[in-house]
Amino acid sequence: MEMVQYNRFIAPLLLLSLCLLIPLTVAKDVNYCNKKTEYDVKVQGVEISPDPIARGQPATFSISATTGAAIDGGKLVIDVSYFGWHIHSETHDLCEETSCPVSTGDFVVSHSQVLPGYTPPGPYSLKMKMVDSNKNELTCIEFDFSIGFASSVADS
Repeated sequence: MEMVQYNRFIAPLLLLSLCLLIPLTVAKDVNYCNKKTEYDVKVQGVEISPDPIARGQPATFSISATTGAAIDGGKLVIDVSYFGWHIHSETHDLCEETSCPVSTGDFVVSHSQVLPGYTPPGPYSLKMKMVDSNKNELTCIEFDFSIGFASSVADS
């Protein structure tokens, strides 16, 4: 009888603990920039960790994709908007964000960075174009993400 009472108490506690420990990684809905274009690289999803992003803390964007042809190199061109206003652009070498050459099939592009503590919280939109070394557009996606109101102690 004591074991049944004990299990009734422990099971909800374990469930609550599990909910609190689940990684803060969320897959985002991804839209292609031009729905009529047949891109060479198909994006399957984007995961952002943590979500929402914490100012002054590392954030990782992981983009799962598939290609029908090998990719020797190229660039990622990223534009960020805040409440619809363009606020930031950056370009990254594709081979610094994934292993090159990219073989036919599945691959992941992953980028991590720390956003400054003064970054305003709220909703953001990101547009990413992937171009090959000949500047041919391989894919173009858009997705939303959030920066939380919490920030690190270091930015105070």
